[in-house]
Amino acid sequence: MSGLPHRLREACASVAERAEHVRVHRDRVPAYAASLPLDVPPAALDPAAHLTEGDREQLAAFWLTLDAINFGSGWFPTLRKRGGRSGYYTIAGAVRRRFDGRGAWSADELVEIDAAEVAQTLGQAADHELMALFARSLGDLGRRVAGDHDGFFESVVDAGGDSAEGLVELLAGWDCFADSSAYDGLTVPFLKRAQIAAADLARSGVARIGDLERLTMFADNLVPHVLRLDGLLSFEAELVGRIEREELIEHGSPREVEIRACALHAVELIVATRPGTRAIDVDQLLWLRGQEPRYKAVPRHRSRCTAY
Repeated sequence: MSGLPHRLREACASVAERAEHVRVHRDRVPAYAASLPLDVPPAALDPAAHLTEGDREQLAAFWLTLDAINFGSGWFPTLRKRGGRSGYYTIAGAVRRRFDGRGAWSADELVEIDAAEVAQTLGQAADHELMALFARSLGDLGRRVAGDHDGFFESVVDAGGDSAEGLVELLAGWDCFADSSAYDGLTVPFLKRAQIAAADLARSGVARIGDLERLTMFADNLVPHVLRLDGLLSFEAELVGRIEREELIEHGSPREVEIRACALHAVELIVATRPGTRAIDVDQLLWLRGQEPRYKAVPRHRSRCTAY
């Protein structure tokens, strides 16, 4: 097996072996894996936040657009939340309402989009730092779709060749999906949003992908938090203190890379313990668990970046 997800697995295993600030409790994996209700059907898409009906081009446009801006968790505490929803669901719901009311942005429109239009669409302040970052990412998406795919979003999906790995390899070269970190001489191609785009396009029916098991978990700041509170990961005391004081953890720093990489490696150990299980299913289960009050009551690490 080769390809970016495989190289990511190898890199994260190496990080976990070398890590100084985060520990994976391998001895606890069998019992933890056995406790996870992985036989429960995957959660359905949320119709209030996700486009669930439309032609293939509309759905491809929705998911590529949303996943191009599926980042900014380090800023989420500063966003205006809609109806008490999380930062992700606030943004996703706003994009969904835009598609309902005015349709998809064309590739050419995305090339010209600015922070003011993004802010108006999302119901946020125009001078919020995240709006300019979103506009930059959407502009790159528009340029790629217009220049390489004749303006058709479904053409991007088709270029992946019915392969999650193929689609990740394609998106990995786009600035709007870039996500790679350096650690002790290693390159760690997390590619959280490129991988989640492949999964979203598959579960929405846009892409007929047969190799979703090749994907890893989507390395963010919530699944590591859940794994820490559940006892599968532990962080050094200094790092825990910084997180509890809600200090930002620098993106790309050894501590931040270890948090993401050790969580990803822990999920791989869970998958190895439960034959037939996919990392993306474990990821979804743990991400949804992280919405529960017990996990929301404890601060998680925050990094301001375009990776997650």
